[in-house]
Amino acid sequence: MSSSHTTPRTLLEARDLTIRFGGHTAVDAVSCAFDNGTLTAIVGPNGAGKTTFFNLLSGQLMPTAGKLWFDGQDITRTKAPKRAQMGIGRAFQLTNLFPELSVRENMWLAASARTGAGLVMHRLADGYGDIRDKVDHYLARVSLAHRGDWLAATLPHGDQRKLEVGMLLALEPRVFMFDEPTAGMSVDEVPVILDLIQAIRETRDKVVLLVEHKMDVVRSLADRIIVLHEGRLLDEGEPEKVIASPLVQQAYLGEVLDAPETESPEASA
Repeated sequence: MSSSHTTPRTLLEARDLTIRFGGHTAVDAVSCAFDNGTLTAIVGPNGAGKTTFFNLLSGQLMPTAGKLWFDGQDITRTKAPKRAQMGIGRAFQLTNLFPELSVRENMWLAASARTGAGLVMHRLADGYGDIRDKVDHYLARVSLAHRGDWLAATLPHGDQRKLEVGMLLALEPRVFMFDEPTAGMSVDEVPVILDLIQAIRETRDKVVLLVEHKMDVVRSLADRIIVLHEGRLLDEGEPEKVIASPLVQQAYLGEVLDAPETESPEASA
């Protein structure tokens, strides 16, 4: 890895990342680095630029200015599919499934993404036992083994979210990106997702990025918080320090952030 761009543990780094839409600067010269073995929560009030920043990291959007480095490579102009192949995996705020395929077929596509063993191989061949084992493993991890034959479109919303997280796990990326992973889920369903994210974090060899508006979730999972406000990087650091910052409190327009059960405003960007 090139030391001129990153420190040895840094896997993903943004340098002055900027995007403008007409006269509006949605992300304004944001610089931050993400190290292996850390979970970083990206927070901020409504319209802060969180999801837009996520889109820049995952390749759904191309920046107007600035650079993005992954494992020492300049990926600023690399498209989203190539970034996914390189190891940057993302779960979206809204489910991103193949609705007319079964749960198992969705998981197969994710598990086989790096081998090229598509659905034809899934249906015709027995020579892909390693992929089949991986599919079974990740279906069990997200508690969907009993629904493998269901069409994805027929799953309840919470199970669709679990399937998407399972597919992300099956891709086995080096960077996991979660955009409000518990959005729309019932209280009973949330722990399954949080436990999965915690398990990824505890391996300490991945980068985990989390956009989340529930501050109790942020406190329980994050090693570090970065706060965006009006597209700019307002603050970053350990959760307790950042949440207690007067600047951060002001950015949230008077929201009380120091009680664990309190939620900040909705984090849609």
